[in-house]
Amino acid sequence: MSSEPAAINAPRVVMLLIGLFVAIHIGRGLLDRETGNLLLVMFSFIPVRYAGIEGLVIPGGDGAAVWSFVTYQFLHGSWMHLTVNSVWMLAFASPVAWRLGVWRFLSFSVLCGMAGAATHLLFHWGEATPVIGASAAISGQMAGALRFVFQAGGPLGIMSDRSRSGVFVPALGIGQMLQNRQVLLFLAVWIGLNLFMGMTGAMLDPQMASVAWEAHLGGLAAGIVLFGLFDPVRRR
Repeated sequence: MSSEPAAINAPRVVMLLIGLFVAIHIGRGLLDRETGNLLLVMFSFIPVRYAGIEGLVIPGGDGAAVWSFVTYQFLHGSWMHLTVNSVWMLAFASPVAWRLGVWRFLSFSVLCGMAGAATHLLFHWGEATPVIGASAAISGQMAGALRFVFQAGGPLGIMSDRSRSGVFVPALGIGQMLQNRQVLLFLAVWIGLNLFMGMTGAMLDPQMASVAWEAHLGGLAAGIVLFGLFDPVRRR
């Protein structure tokens, strides 16, 4: 007796996150416009919160100034935005989640998302445009994956091991990663695409006003630096 392979071979935690994104987006769509906008302001990341403008009152108050570093990662602007992020997460979060385990993976991802928000804040201090989406966290997950997926025996490396054990090959150090041609080519294309979309406003989804490319780069940098702190696999 044989069983068919799963249509999507992804860790449960990744599927649960995507399911949570979908549930939240559906829930927002069921709200009236006033309530939906209120929740968006309370839980999105808005740089002007931190500018200390006298007399400015933003829903959520001091609490939102703290929790929005995390909660903005669970909101999406449209179904296109959500779909693109979900596909990207399936591709890059899956090997990282297999490798790190649930709690390390979640902690790593949230910190990368927070770093993305902080980076966006530095470049857009005092701006009132809300930032939403898991893109910065996913950028960090992608950076973590790049530390090991091109290694020999890794998911995309030579002598690739297509089984799950391939995600447990020793990771590249940061210096080694930044000297690896495959990694550098991938990063060059990805960074170039982000800069192009961010500076020209070119997007697949016309409902999205702009791409928070600085947040993406912040999440990427955090992923490169922080991955080693969460990685349970010893380097050789």
